[in-house]
Amino acid sequence: MTTTTTLPAEERVVRREALYFAVRNTKLLIGFGIVLVLLLTGLLGPLLLGGESPNEYVAGPMLPPSGEHWFGTTTFGQDVFTQFVYGLRTTFLAGAMGGGIAAVIAMAIGFVAGYRGGLVDEILNMLTNVVLVIPTLAVLLIINAYLGIRSVGLQALFIGLTSWPWAARAIRAQTFSLRSRDFVDLARLSGVSTRRIITREIAPNMSSYLFMTFILLFGGSILIAASLDFIGLGPTEGVSLGLMLQNATQWSALQLGLWWWFVPPGAAITAVVGALYVANVGLDEVFNPKLRET
Repeated sequence: MTTTTTLPAEERVVRREALYFAVRNTKLLIGFGIVLVLLLTGLLGPLLLGGESPNEYVAGPMLPPSGEHWFGTTTFGQDVFTQFVYGLRTTFLAGAMGGGIAAVIAMAIGFVAGYRGGLVDEILNMLTNVVLVIPTLAVLLIINAYLGIRSVGLQALFIGLTSWPWAARAIRAQTFSLRSRDFVDLARLSGVSTRRIITREIAPNMSSYLFMTFILLFGGSILIAASLDFIGLGPTEGVSLGLMLQNATQWSALQLGLWWWFVPPGAAITAVVGALYVANVGLDEVFNPKLRET
């Protein structure tokens, strides 16, 4: 027999209240609006371009923005807007995969450590501390020396495996505070398994917190992926916003005055990550009654 944390009617009231404040929160609407526009550009743009390759030589070199080439061309005659559209898709994919992997690991470790406590908590905390002090860049350089071909999936896996510790600690602290609540004690006395208590009792009461944690991991993964691409440790095939910046730097776009090559990807990375953090602040105001604007 399982217990429920809130009555269905109460849940509907809470959801309606959250929706009421969400549609009136300017930070949330602006943040998610910017992310949605850029996401749709990355998803639908390649379809509208008719399958044109981002690395195809389509025009003369170093052409400024025009009606034919919205973001101009590179020093090799590649269309910058086409690269930008495909780069958005790759960047979002790396962020979602890296953030998703990190979130799954953080929830698994945070929930178990916070609920079980004792020796299990100590072992998982030790593992978390070990990952925290690992020199990520040095490890990546070593891996890069042995991998001839790198993909977005491998990059996202590495990001996910190294960026979860802070989230695990935060989830552990929240779980530790919830495990002594009456509804958890009642479920435990009813003979409910640990897994079901975590998934049915504790996790639903942290759903808003988990969602905001994923947003932060998502934004952080995009930044890490762009940084790795910029220093030449990103995927060896395809194009991303970070790779666009790396190529622009490598081929002296700044010295040649080709601002249209590096400004769009840099602005897009800033806009996506900034919008995610602004939206996260808005979500905090929606879910926290003390921060709500009346």
